[in-house]
Amino acid sequence: MESFLQGDVCQDLREISVVNLIVSIVIVIGMLISYLPQHVRIISRGTSEGISPYFVLLGTTSATSAFANILLLPKSRQDIACCKEIETFHCVAGLLGIAQLGVQWICFTFIFVLFLVFFRYNAVDDPDSEAALVEEQPRWQTALLVASLTLLHGLAVIVVTGILSTIAHDKLAIWANVLGVMAALLAAVQYIPQMWTTYHLKHIGSLSIPMMCMQTPGGFVFAGSLFARLGWAGWSSWGIFVLTATMQGLLLSMAIYYEIQARKGSKDHTPGRSTSQPEHYANNQERLQATMDRQDSDAAAETTPLLK
Repeated sequence: MESFLQGDVCQDLREISVVNLIVSIVIVIGMLISYLPQHVRIISRGTSEGISPYFVLLGTTSATSAFANILLLPKSRQDIACCKEIETFHCVAGLLGIAQLGVQWICFTFIFVLFLVFFRYNAVDDPDSEAALVEEQPRWQTALLVASLTLLHGLAVIVVTGILSTIAHDKLAIWANVLGVMAALLAAVQYIPQMWTTYHLKHIGSLSIPMMCMQTPGGFVFAGSLFARLGWAGWSSWGIFVLTATMQGLLLSMAIYYEIQARKGSKDHTPGRSTSQPEHYANNQERLQATMDRQDSDAAAETTPLLK
């Protein structure tokens, strides 16, 4: 009987929907492209200034939980098992939904790595800067805390999954839903610290607006793709992206507002040490020159945890 049911499931994978296949491929490629502006922006600016460490922590752990969730769902495990019986093309096509979350996990993990590599932790003395802004810069201890918690979370997911797979295989579905709920809760608060950071800095720093412009509508499309594949039973997977896309849309609106205000020169504040395009924040030539001199001085004295 079990073999008969397995055959029915595998037969479903052989019946490929051309529309769903094209949409899934576009989503995977689009997800890769959407993260590139954020990666490039951090690398090109040589700093992760403006990106909240807690945003990175919550985003990485949420992506890890979401990827583990879809891997452990009964439907996904059945699809993976079918790859032993069906052609490679049908296997790859059937697992594109899992690949989408895998790509997202890899891309956000790379943001986590870049955040640590380009994290500036040695603030230099600068009498022209506002003390409040200096105090709000995250400390190197915070970066190491984020790194430690992220790694511990990933290790815990692997260990618990391994134990359940060995001695309590029937509990994997429950564990998958726990991971899904965890991912949803982390995603629900993921953008709050970033909104707080952006609000206090009054500029976007190394945060990429093009990335959010692509990902906000893409998140809703991605959620729809997962819903088409998993149905209501997969609420713990596609619900994450409905919530995340909504929160990201709010952050995008805030970022665009501050960028427009900065370009109009209507915001009178001291730009960050590593603010890109300081001419958008300076009200006169003297202030622009002072900002550029300060950034040159900072660059000469800068240290970063992984590049030291």
